[in-house]
Amino acid sequence: MTQVLKPLQPPYEPDVAAALAQYPKAKDGYIIQLFRVFANSRRFLTQKGVVNLLDKGSPLSLTEREIVILRVTAHTRCEYEWGVHVTAFAQAAGLSARQVEATCHPGVDDCWNARQALLVSCVDDICAQAGISSAHYEAFCETWDLEQQLEILALCGNYHTISFVANTVRLAPEESGARFPRAC
Repeated sequence: MTQVLKPLQPPYEPDVAAALAQYPKAKDGYIIQLFRVFANSRRFLTQKGVVNLLDKGSPLSLTEREIVILRVTAHTRCEYEWGVHVTAFAQAAGLSARQVEATCHPGVDDCWNARQALLVSCVDDICAQAGISSAHYEAFCETWDLEQQLEILALCGNYHTISFVANTVRLAPEESGARFPRAC
């Protein structure tokens, strides 16, 4: 079943109404659409759009989270954060050495299964055009539920921010951190 992210409409379930009551509203009580999109995920809604994306409550598997993070940090040329995640999480996420290296290559490598390949393509879209392309949108909505869709988008945004900070302050890779492959 395809699930498309869109603003929830009233009447809201009681827990959603209580959480939305904490958000800013117009004088007439109108809640902007973005906040009502957040309401598709109780986790996202209660954190006001910024969630601890590395906690165990994530609706994504560790593998999918790490694919997103590694791909974003490779796009932003943030060797510092890419290396930290490769060292700390790649093995636990079940990523092979070839898959880790492929996070740095343009396009979709044949080392990914179909779902992972779609995820790589969607992250590439988000990084290139700040949204999912028409070519991938329907599959994105069919593959991941609403909470997962928001989590993917939030991961991309948060790791762009982390990369901007690490790159701007010119953080050198951690001694124990992995380094980009030569082809990256």
